[in-house]
Parts: sequence; structure tokens; C-alpha cells
Amino acid sequence: MIGYILKRLFFMIPTLFVISVLVFVIIQLPPGDYLETYIAELQSQGESVDPDRIEFLRAEYGLDKPIYEQYLVWASGMLVGDYGYSFEYGLPVNEVIGDRLFLTIIISVVTIVFTWAIAFPIGIYSATHQYSWGDYGLSFIGFLGLATPNFLLALVMLYLANVYFGTSIGGLMDPEYIDQPWGIDKLISVLEHLWIPVIVIGTSGTAGMIRRLRANLLDELQKQYVVTARAKGMQEKKLVRKYPLRMAMNFFIADIGSLLPSVISGAEITAVVLSLPTTGPMMLNALQSQDMYLAGSFLMFLAMLTVVGVMLSDILLAMLDPRIRLQGGATK
Repeated sequence: MIGYILKRLFFMIPTLFVISVLVFVIIQLPPGDYLETYIAELQSQGESVDPDRIEFLRAEYGLDKPIYEQYLVWASGMLVGDYGYSFEYGLPVNEVIGDRLFLTIIISVVTIVFTWAIAFPIGIYSATHQYSWGDYGLSFIGFLGLATPNFLLALVMLYLANVYFGTSIGGLMDPEYIDQPWGIDKLISVLEHLWIPVIVIGTSGTAGMIRRLRANLLDELQKQYVVTARAKGMQEKKLVRKYPLRMAMNFFIADIGSLLPSVISGAEITAVVLSLPTTGPMMLNALQSQDMYLAGSFLMFLAMLTVVGVMLSDILLAMLDPRIRLQGGATK
């Protein structure tokens, strides 16, 4: 196991290097740069542009250097924890992310707990009561959750929250707490607004997880080892919990590779509709304005979480399921 982990860690280095090159090149592919976009915005508003100041900013931000030098400056800075300078916000990238990253983690973690807490019991019930009225009803609700667009559900939830609960529309806290230090009142305001994005983001994920858990568990319940355990007189609840449910959870573990980056990135479209101060809209704006250091550093952070998550899922799958081997080759 230790040898396998060291091998995976070694291969992470060239993988992240290739990803960093691709990320930087893709961000630079659109014509122009941030300053040219900024100039175009000023001219569209009828404002004048000082060429000397633009040249000064181009030299200050390093945009006058060749692309390979810009990449080397950015990549070498990331190795020592310096993620560069955000052109649009006029701050270091570390300071721009700040509270946005914290709020994104809160929303994502609560959404994951909400999704699992609902999906597990419903999925198990549907699989163990196949073709019952409860199975049909829960399956119908699951299909509704899959078919309802998140942005539409977000608009409905905003209306209901404002009309029936008096919750301010949009955002993750009342306006008076924005840019204020954290305290009990601010935390209570966040909790009052938190349930809306959790339900909106978690609905489709819960519905999809229920369907997958039901399908996997039904497949396991039809296998020979389950029939043998029943023939030996094992209690049904103990049988489901000890063997088939454990095997059916493989896809939950395999999803860690995508789960870790989703905790940071959040649901971008839903965040835009709900006006959430999370990292998703920030990343979209950075890509649109070609704020290369902010967008590139954030995408590299997501790539690192993906690579680490895939490695963790492989290790946990080998620990959970004895049929899975970390190394290839047949066993005698």
C-alpha cells in the first residue's frame, strides 16, 4: 500500500505540470489580454484611456513579457504559495478568494450531508421494496428532481422564502452583514439563508444518487452470495447491511475524485441566480475578463483536488471491496 501511494504521488507531479501548461495556454488563447478588455470597456462607456498608464500597467503586471516567461513567473510563484495578482480586484489572489472560499465550503459540505442523509435511506428502501407503491412514489419524486432545472427551482425557492419566511432575496446573508466581521448574528443570518441553496443544489444530486444506489443495490441483491446467505437463515436487515450495501457503495467512494473539487467550485449557475458570494461566479468572471492569475490559480487548485481525490478513492475502494486490487495481475 505504501509503495502504491508513493508511486501515485510521484506521478502527480508531471500530471499537475501538464495541467498547468494546458490551463495557462487555454486562458491565453482568446485574443488580447485583461488590459485590452479593460480598455474596450472604458471606451464603450465613453471614457478616455491614458496610453502611458496602460503601458505602465502592462509592465507592472508582466503582460509585456513573452507567454513562456509569464507562465514561469506564475508557476514558480505557486510553488511557494504566491498565486499571483488579480487584475480585476486589484488584490493578491489569496485575498480575493478569502471569505468566498469559506462560504463555498460551508454550502458544499452541508449540501453533501443533506444529499447523503436523504439518498441513503430512500435508495435502500426502494431497492429492498422493489415495485411497491413506496418504490413507485419515491422513483417518481426522483425523476422530478432530475428533470427540474436548478435555476428554475432556485427562482421558486427565492419567491417562497421571501413571501412565507421573510428571507431577503439573493445572497447568503442579510445586506447589513456583508463585509462585516464574523459574529453570532452574522452566523445566524447565514444559517437562515443557507437552506435555500442547499435544497436547490442538493435536489438533483439527491435524485441521481437515489437512482444509482437503487440500481447497484438491486444488482447485488440478485447475486449468488445473497441467495446463499438467505438460505443459511441470515436476517434480512443484517444481510443487506453487511454485504450488498457495502458493495453497492463503491460508486460513492469512486465519486470522491469529483466530490473534492465540487466542494470548492460550487454550483456556478445556481450561485449566479441566487447571487451567492461563492467562488463559482468569481471564476466565471475571471475567465471572461482574462484575469489569468486568478482564473489559472483557481483551476489549478481544482485540478490538484481532483488528482488527490482520485487517489483517495482508489485507496478507499481497495480497502472497502476485497475484489479490488491496487496492482494488476491475476491472483491464485
